[in-house]
Amino acid sequence: MRLTTLRTASGTVAARVDGDKAVELTGYTDVADLLRRGDLAAVAQAAGTEHDLTTADLAPVVTTPGKIVCVGLNYRNHILEMGRELPEHPTLFTKFPEALIGPRDEIQVPPESDKIDWEGELAVVVGRSVRRADAEQAEAAIAGYTIMNDITMRDYQYRSPQWFQGKAWESSTPLGPVLVTPDELPADAELVTRLDGEEMQRARIDDLVFDAVALVRYISTIFTLNPGDVIATGTPGGVGHARKPGRYISAGQTVSVAIDGIGDVVNVAVAEKVAGAAEQTPATVGV
Repeated sequence: MRLTTLRTASGTVAARVDGDKAVELTGYTDVADLLRRGDLAAVAQAAGTEHDLTTADLAPVVTTPGKIVCVGLNYRNHILEMGRELPEHPTLFTKFPEALIGPRDEIQVPPESDKIDWEGELAVVVGRSVRRADAEQAEAAIAGYTIMNDITMRDYQYRSPQWFQGKAWESSTPLGPVLVTPDELPADAELVTRLDGEEMQRARIDDLVFDAVALVRYISTIFTLNPGDVIATGTPGGVGHARKPGRYISAGQTVSVAIDGIGDVVNVAVAEKVAGAAEQTPATVGV
């Protein structure tokens, strides 16, 4: 099954994707709401208002996650390009819901940063509550998968040993276009990131050091994972910051991330309109 979240005149609504149509699932405000209150089997054939998926206004597939947990340094090729050793345990950081944008929305380029990087990622959406899950429970807790572009302000990320401040910028993180249930994601699916059509990242999702089940097990040891929570599984090699010289996203450029079996997120970067921005510089803002 494929699910998405639409923006409509009356608010957001979860929808089932049937080919090139999105069928509204009345009563559920987004996919997270459906996972918390509904039964996927019950909506598999539900009727509703139909929309053309190619022109529909798509919100983040999950608009109301209780938690967004992100994993750093989880693809073998990315770890090696960053000059690090393979980790013994996952590296975790978080985002807030305010960071999320839809799969076709504009990425806001803040005036405070000039080192804005792409990070295409496979994201896990949790479908049931789990704490200290074993492998079987962890697998059963995965409702499905989607795509995240973990846009990162590298200059802020490396201001301190903690990455959080470079990772959680508002209106920066595309999520979508759909959630696919685990049976629809090919085990050998490839992730490809492009900047203005130029390929920047390509990797199979099975290059993960810690796969989705391992991550649900590990994270649920620390705290309960609930329906609608999102886990971003990390990015492969090819990020701009690791290039010599570094390459970064500028306003006007288009960045896309595609994963076989899911689709793609395609976003144009635009300069964020900030009152008084003309007087701000990276050297004087936020210090």
